[in-house]
Amino acid sequence: MAQAVSALMDREDPVSIPKKLQAADILPRDDGAILIGRVWSKAQGGPCVVLVRDRQVHDVTELGPTVSMALERPDLVSTLVTGSFPDLGPLEAFLDGSEGEILAPIDLQAVKAAGVTFADSMLERVIEEQARGDASRAQAIRAQLAPVIGDNLRGIAAGSEQAAKVKALLQGLNLWSQYLEVGIGPDAEIFTKAQPMSSVGCGAEVGIHPISQWNNPEPEVVLAIRSDGEVVGATLGNDVNLRDVEGRSALLLGKAKDNNASCAIGPFIRLFHGDFTLQALDRVRVSLLVEGEDGFTMTGESAMSAISRSPANLAAQLLNRNHQYPDGAVLFLGTMFAPVKDRRGAGQGFTHEVGDRVEISAPELGRLVNFVNRSDACPEWRFGTGALMANLARRGLLKD
Repeated sequence: MAQAVSALMDREDPVSIPKKLQAADILPRDDGAILIGRVWSKAQGGPCVVLVRDRQVHDVTELGPTVSMALERPDLVSTLVTGSFPDLGPLEAFLDGSEGEILAPIDLQAVKAAGVTFADSMLERVIEEQARGDASRAQAIRAQLAPVIGDNLRGIAAGSEQAAKVKALLQGLNLWSQYLEVGIGPDAEIFTKAQPMSSVGCGAEVGIHPISQWNNPEPEVVLAIRSDGEVVGATLGNDVNLRDVEGRSALLLGKAKDNNASCAIGPFIRLFHGDFTLQALDRVRVSLLVEGEDGFTMTGESAMSAISRSPANLAAQLLNRNHQYPDGAVLFLGTMFAPVKDRRGAGQGFTHEVGDRVEISAPELGRLVNFVNRSDACPEWRFGTGALMANLARRGLLKD
């Protein structure tokens, strides 16, 4: 990444990437969407649980001083639909900083992620493993493996009899991998992406560890799950990933995934209501746009219908009688994207550069926009659970 910084500094004509966002840029297409989230309110002196309606931000902290507590309410949707709540100001005022800022729409929930849930990303994980973190080897390995592995993975349901036959076939060819085991085997890969309170929101910087020279965004749908296992809504997320680090060893997953500002979620959680249901997520298409100060542009789109395990199945594998989350959890559902468009040179594939604008969007969920920096240059995570409790107590919001 140090090379990337130097390359950008040497340019005489960097592209100007606008950072100011408008409400219309980030909201879902459906004006009737029920959106809950968090903002830092200058007027209230701390984080507030909010409802965004008609581009206005309403303080619903009275329903629960944390998002995790508010989501536990069985009457939350009906209360939000019919209730009247204090107005904190227009959404624009939290995008331009005049009234505060948008935070990640979660707080005390566990932040979990499911890996290799799409065929294309399964193949790319095997390539990372074979390349041992060396991006220059990826293209040759891809050409060798794609016709064999890729063709066999299309349309396979994880854990099915057909998946077992494909496993036997690939084992016979000495092509089986730990990534294929969790991709189409009976047990999903579910790991901890970030610590509670550490995620960043829409408009914030996202961090790439400075040791990485091969990395990418991972645009994903994220489920919001109550402590009883009920999935109550969904949002967007960027599971920022270091391909070279994980490629060296799967045991380095924590270092590849959990760094300062490496988890972005938002802009808001859309609660299930009306036609927007858990089953409706099958129709969601997630788009990715990366724009760099070097003039580089990359786009892509993935359909949730191509996922190898249903969101309900992944949620059930996360939270069950064997594992509980009393403050609820959010679950990244995995990505189809493993960008291969060359950036630094032929055969080098894609990697981020400092200053990249990353946009993840879906009409049903809005648009999550972030800007890439080194993780050691992003603002340090200082406001954790203890700070939140102290702030809420000082404001008189903690009750028995």
